Amino acid sequence: MEVLYETLLDVTWSQVAMWAIGGLLIYLAIAKEMEPTLLLPMGFGAILVNLPHSGAAGVIEHLFDIGINGHELFPLILFIGIGAMIDFEPLLTNPKLMFFGAAAQFGIFFTLCAASLLGFEINDAASIAIIGAADGPTSIFVAQVLESNYLAPIMVAAYSYMALVPIVQPPIIKLCTTKKERKIKMTYKGKTVSKRTKILFPIIITCIVGLVAPDAVALIGFLMFGNLIRECGVLNSLSETAQKVLANLITIFLGITIASQMKADEFINKETFIIIILGLVAFVVDTFGGVMLAKIMNLFLKEKINPMIGAAGISAFPMSARVVHKLGLEEDNQNFLLMHSIGVNVSGQVASVIAGGLILAFFR
Repeated sequence: MEVLYETLLDVTWSQVAMWAIGGLLIYLAIAKEMEPTLLLPMGFGAILVNLPHSGAAGVIEHLFDIGINGHELFPLILFIGIGAMIDFEPLLTNPKLMFFGAAAQFGIFFTLCAASLLGFEINDAASIAIIGAADGPTSIFVAQVLESNYLAPIMVAAYSYMALVPIVQPPIIKLCTTKKERKIKMTYKGKTVSKRTKILFPIIITCIVGLVAPDAVALIGFLMFGNLIRECGVLNSLSETAQKVLANLITIFLGITIASQMKADEFINKETFIIIILGLVAFVVDTFGGVMLAKIMNLFLKEKINPMIGAAGISAFPMSARVVHKLGLEEDNQNFLLMHSIGVNVSGQVASVIAGGLILAFFR
């Protein structure tokens, strides 16, 4: 009883706040089904490491050292699973969709300037900006390589906003478009892409990115290797494993590992709050950039583009594509935008990795 009393006395208000944050993440995972494989372990881990004299904190910290600290092992392995999930055919049938993926990275560079103006060191500002990639593994990789002092809030912001895409993006999209624009129908021509093209694509992209942004080779290489496993046709069982078992397992490890950096005394401060806000700014500007490019292109195109698909240029795959498709159906139940938005979404996946490599090239 005396031990229990002493333990209760050691509880701080900031630890209680972290329990509440952990509880919120668990609620979002279960009640709202927002990235449960990530938010559930992250939320439970946040509670674990903030219990007084927690025996679990050291174990989770060790897992962090193995999987992220200095090696970036978990993010890179996860990229194999993500690559195995991606079908590049919608992009290959309509290559101009790549422009939207590029435009939707504008939030990264906007946030870099904003973070610098707010007084963050350049390596920290660059790491914070990469939250705008809407890609958790890329955010972790870049922040770790640049040795950012704010790895924990960057990881939490990146993955939290990925999960919150269905909440964050719709109001921005609606604010940037008119009802008439949201009703624009796009036909999907469904051109056939040869197996040879699908096999060559990941190899060629890896080589091109390696020449343009060498620091992104690890990221793009693991992503494209996963896609090559999918498309080669002789490793179907391995592709299934990468898409499901491997991706889910590493995501769980990532969630619990990220929680090791959510200790109350290190996490609850002014800088964390600012980083969370900057992450939101990055997502908003990304969405705005993709939508506005589509609107500009419509000034010159005879066959109009539904500007909502530009918002899918962020790397949150496939959540953002689903959001755009759902918004299209809300305006017109015969307006099917999924294939177009998927094409933009996968282009955003590639563009975000290239953006991460450019950030590393400039500030490493």
